[in-house]
Amino acid sequence: MNHNLYSLLATGFPADLAAPCLILPDGRVWTYGDVERASARMANMIVALGLKPGDRVAAQVEKTPEALVLYLASLRAGTVFLPLNPAYQRHELEHFLKDATPGLFVCRPQMRALADELATQAGVAHVLELDDAGHGSLIAAATPQADEFATLERGSRDLAAILYTSGTTGRSKGAMLSHGNLAHNARTLHEYWAFRPGDVLLHMLPTFHVHGLFVACHTALLNGSAMFFEPKFDAARAMKLLPESTVMMGVPTYYVRLLLDPGFGRETCRNMRLFISGSAPLLKETFDEFRARTGHTILERYGMTEGGMFTSNPYDGERRGGTVGFPLPGTAIRIVGAGGTAVKTGEIGSIQVKGDNVFLGYWNMPEKTREEFTADGFFITGDMGSWDADFYITINGRSKDLVITGGLNVYPKEIEELIDALPGVAESAVIGLPHADFGEAVTAVVVRQKNASGKALTEAGIIAAVKGRLANFKVPKWVYLVDELPRNAMGKVQKNLLRQEYSPRPKP
Repeated sequence: MNHNLYSLLATGFPADLAAPCLILPDGRVWTYGDVERASARMANMIVALGLKPGDRVAAQVEKTPEALVLYLASLRAGTVFLPLNPAYQRHELEHFLKDATPGLFVCRPQMRALADELATQAGVAHVLELDDAGHGSLIAAATPQADEFATLERGSRDLAAILYTSGTTGRSKGAMLSHGNLAHNARTLHEYWAFRPGDVLLHMLPTFHVHGLFVACHTALLNGSAMFFEPKFDAARAMKLLPESTVMMGVPTYYVRLLLDPGFGRETCRNMRLFISGSAPLLKETFDEFRARTGHTILERYGMTEGGMFTSNPYDGERRGGTVGFPLPGTAIRIVGAGGTAVKTGEIGSIQVKGDNVFLGYWNMPEKTREEFTADGFFITGDMGSWDADFYITINGRSKDLVITGGLNVYPKEIEELIDALPGVAESAVIGLPHADFGEAVTAVVVRQKNASGKALTEAGIIAAVKGRLANFKVPKWVYLVDELPRNAMGKVQKNLLRQEYSPRPKP
């Protein structure tokens, strides 16, 4: 049996390959036949360049149909795809190219001089270009190739992709994802989220990340669905396309921005069957307002680079705001305390996962890989969580975001939820900053609501508002009022940047 992921995805392609696959903003349509032929030409080109199965193909390009085709071609040719955020600069690219040593690096034309320099240093044999309109030397090299290609045989544990983690501290790690890992997640999500004939996906996510490239594209391709393939999120475009869509996947920011439009509501969502949120925590306030305005309950799920999706709120059944639902079929989850024993209901512990979706380890880092797995094969996610009485899971933050003040553990989410509920607060982030007496001081960085009415927010007012509702050691010692929080491309608050910003100048 061929375990090549492309072979699995192709089983879901429509019988009529003239059916639409990618619908572009300018009205152009790529059919499933177009995708199959273009990926064949590109796979033939990869082979013609001399790349062998297991060699790496790196791409630092914007979201285009051609970029997606390059990923599919890499699968078909048995090479290992390495998607890179277009925002990465010299220092980051230098590390990725030297670490992964790809045989081919595809870059944007404006990065060509730097790409050539770094490729020479890292021993990368080939550099080709793909611009933001889908043109470039990559396309020129692929165009003369045959539009048929026999997808190479791969085993379930053969590598399909390497994705570098964000690396908030130290060196970024390359998570090795196999054909089997990605196939397991694609099949599971396709079934769990009840994909069906006629589904149309509104795709506004970036494609250098698990959410946009794997979760969104894999489920749609496996379903033979059409995708509105938009370069980025735009609320006005979303309002126009939602009536023609049935499924949307997004980060919480997308849903917040939709709710800012007074015209957004039930009529806009009349043909929708499912809204999915992930990559960052969804505020309960957003969850509740979205349901009130649209009649739809957002389905929140939880996963990470090292294994795709681990949990999901149910498709049929109660979707609880503030939780990420249950372990997905085929994924085992345990939440353990400091001694490795299971926590009780409501207690916070370390989340560990095991399943066919969990990655093989970190590229070129065998010792780090061993550190991140338990003796019985569970991956230590670094996330902290808890079960409720009905076994819904709540994520309480990253273990590295844990604040230890006076020897006592403080979980930021508990405090953030209280602050977020205060009048005039849009959102907050709680971090620990160095403190001479306590080791770390609980610190809240609070975003004001725009055009908020009523009394102005103050540091003293926020502290007073939470003081009677929290143990004293959890009450923020310092509060900073800001206009926005720093976020990465997937909408996650970058608490490491907040710690850098405020640590050099803590309040007295």
